[in-house]
Amino acid sequence: MIKKLLITSCLVYCVLIGCKKDGSSVGEQLGKDDGAFSIYENNFLDGLWKLNPDWATSVGYHKYDSLLLIPDDKLRDKQITFAKVQIDSMSRFEVNTLNEGNRVDYRMMQNQMEEIEWRLQTLKDWQWDPSGYNVIGSFAYILNEHYAPLDKRMRNFYQKMANIPAYYKEAEKHIKNPVAELTALAITQHEGGLGVFEKDYADSLKKTNISQAEQKPMLERARLSAEAIKAHVAWLKALKNDKPRSFRLGKELYEAKFKYDIQSEATAQQLFNSAVERKKYLHREMAKIARKIWPKYFGTTKPPADSLDMIAKLIDTLSSKHAAQGEFQSAIEKAIPKLTAFVKTKEMVTMDPSKPLVVRKEPGYMAGVAGASMSAPGPYDKGGNSYFNVGSLANWSADKAESYLREYNNYTLQILCMHEAIPGHYVQLVYANKAPGIVKAIFGNGAMVEGWAVYSEEMMLDNGYGADEPEMRLMWYKWHLRSVCNAILDYSVHIQNMQKPDALKLLTREDFQQQAEAEGKWQRVTVSSVQLCSYYSGYREITDLRENWKKKMADKYKLKDFNEKFLSYGSAPVKLIKDVMMAKGVVSGSGN
Repeated sequence: MIKKLLITSCLVYCVLIGCKKDGSSVGEQLGKDDGAFSIYENNFLDGLWKLNPDWATSVGYHKYDSLLLIPDDKLRDKQITFAKVQIDSMSRFEVNTLNEGNRVDYRMMQNQMEEIEWRLQTLKDWQWDPSGYNVIGSFAYILNEHYAPLDKRMRNFYQKMANIPAYYKEAEKHIKNPVAELTALAITQHEGGLGVFEKDYADSLKKTNISQAEQKPMLERARLSAEAIKAHVAWLKALKNDKPRSFRLGKELYEAKFKYDIQSEATAQQLFNSAVERKKYLHREMAKIARKIWPKYFGTTKPPADSLDMIAKLIDTLSSKHAAQGEFQSAIEKAIPKLTAFVKTKEMVTMDPSKPLVVRKEPGYMAGVAGASMSAPGPYDKGGNSYFNVGSLANWSADKAESYLREYNNYTLQILCMHEAIPGHYVQLVYANKAPGIVKAIFGNGAMVEGWAVYSEEMMLDNGYGADEPEMRLMWYKWHLRSVCNAILDYSVHIQNMQKPDALKLLTREDFQQQAEAEGKWQRVTVSSVQLCSYYSGYREITDLRENWKKKMADKYKLKDFNEKFLSYGSAPVKLIKDVMMAKGVVSGSGN
């Protein structure tokens, strides 16, 4: 899973369109061609970062790292005004006359502005999602990334802390009848991230040249910040919430969020229907493999009459081979070189050895949503590290850890590494940071990002990874069912009111997940919505595009050429990449 960044700060019209000294706007003096659009886009971003310091920090733009804005009504009003004005400003461009890169940027910017309006005025999750109010990630980024001298980063950190008490006091004014599950998530993540202020900041200060006299107020402010966060956690725990909002979005809100977040050619209903059919297909294919290899593991013992039971028994047997509880992260570290070598040998995509990949324990402030994720450097910080975040099993009971490790056994652990790292998220995001047009990275589409990771898993097996071992293919089908059942689960829970027992039955019986994994997925679907659809949606559209590209290129088709051309468009929605790749006469060139 790739962590999605949310817009949380102030946007003001006059700054974003730019103002000349004579009082006229830049927009009034621009034309409608590509050059004019590029000027408009640059002015848009210049103003965006000045008024969105947290978001700017997350994408590697560090000019405003010392600012923390208060999430009040004035902020939201300015965001809404900004979105409306920008939609109007963009309408003066004739989008079909722009070059392909600018057309993609235009559509992504337009979608983002429409989503801001909808989220603030209709969804109103700022009222019922306490986890949306969390400053810790931005502070941790400043502390942990090495984009500037440590002394400078520590001083920015210090200045930014000044508004933390006011930030949380303001948040508490707006939280009304919050979702219970999101309240619990907010508590967990805040408690998990307290160490950033209670320990990590002080440890980093010891490595600086900042004098002890100057450090004293810095440490005191860190203490006050930690106290403010603890007070907020205590407030959340004590909050009287007799009528909490349901975590279920309902059909109208869900379909709208799906449209903005996924940006698919399909509706949520159509994707759900496709996922149901895909699940049936996978079950049939898994049954074929299971019948073939059954004697290898069970000799003359007759397989169960129910094909799902037969598949489950084989998977259970194969899952017994896994890493030890304390060696999960090291097993991941060992898998990376093997995957890298295979991708190079098969010439699937060009790797960039200059971009570091660091496997690390998942930071506490990120806990509670997914067990593994990739954090990539922002588009302005292209030299930064890519982190493969791995959830710790250190404090788990033996039974819970065993269940989890059986889920990520010796087969699926390799597939996990394909998805998160090579040739999945890590590779795609390195290419995204090279792609022309920074907007494609800033407003990156989650379905494209997750879809590529799922697509890349199948690509590895189709090219012989695992020596065409039927066990590996069976376990990939089982893994791939996760993407398919993610979409089924999310739609069923948020629209069809699926209850936890039925959800766990879907995940454990039809998706063959371990109980711990299924419980974790139920937790995830209660604190998120639509995101779980991104895996299957993106995968389906990428594979369809590749087939269309094959037909277009005929005997000139090469897998590596398709992959690198597709990735050259950055993290744009697949439907927009399809529009430019399949346009008449397009056979080569970059994404802009």
